Amino acid sequence: QVQLVESGGGLVQPGGSLRLSCAASGSIFSINAMGWYRQAPGKERELVAMSTSGGSTNYVDSVKGRFTISRDNAKNTVYLQMNSLKPEDTAVYYCNAWVVYTKVVVFPREHWGQGTQVTVSS
Repeated sequence: QVQLVESGGGLVQPGGSLRLSCAASGSIFSINAMGWYRQAPGKERELVAMSTSGGSTNYVDSVKGRFTISRDNAKNTVYLQMNSLKPEDTAVYYCNAWVVYTKVVVFPREHWGQGTQVTVSS
């Protein structure tokens, strides 16, 4: 019953910025990790950025220094601030979360958002 709802994608020029949002709702006790993947045409899906329950973050090398992931635990929401966008950032971006449903059985399950298109072009 958990859903991930994404927003913020669109068309921007090279050097521009976008902010993606993903809100998780449903039967949630806690979220161990929450982040973003992307998939460009003809390429495999890759991890872009991830935020863990311990507060650590990690990024794919190609976006380090340009993208920033943040998380609002009270709202079960994760954000991806994307600056200095490049044409190679063009892809469908997917929200990803590992959700724990109950405090009795701590067994996280993976959920995916529907994807949002990000296009960087002049």
